[in-house]
Amino acid sequence: MEEKLKVGVITSTHGIRGEVKVFPTTDDSRRFRRLKEILLYDGRKEHRLEIEGVKFFKNLVILKFKGIDSINDVEEYRGCGLYVTRANAVRLRADEYFVADLIGMEGFLEDGSRFGTLQDVIETGANDVYAFDTERYGEVLVPAIKDCIVQVDVEAGKMVLHLLPGLVEEESI
Repeated sequence: MEEKLKVGVITSTHGIRGEVKVFPTTDDSRRFRRLKEILLYDGRKEHRLEIEGVKFFKNLVILKFKGIDSINDVEEYRGCGLYVTRANAVRLRADEYFVADLIGMEGFLEDGSRFGTLQDVIETGANDVYAFDTERYGEVLVPAIKDCIVQVDVEAGKMVLHLLPGLVEEESI
């Protein structure tokens, strides 16, 4: 499991007083209101920044960091990722998982046979869809619903699947 979770990416500066526009990569952008600090990775090193102000504009979050008061001070951070530690991550309910914990997970069918590796989580309006890379079927998209996802063990990096009819070609099974 990763110790830091990505919550956004700085897209550009905002105004001249050191504010930045952030594209959130978290389900709930309002979570930025509860954060006191954030970790910025500039490609070379990690910077721990204290959040002084939070505003919202369309689908973006506008952040002001303590001690950064000029556009010149934040210009170099364009495109940088913003992270939180697991201690500052949102609390998950039952059957909720961080995408970072799911990517790379091994999928197994109910009979114990290996199915494939989870490569991507696609967010749709109704439910997430898990994209598995399999040797036998190529890429298989599995809806993240209780009928298909039997068990998830984040610690072991394993997921048990039930394949509904139509998810893979019947003659291939």
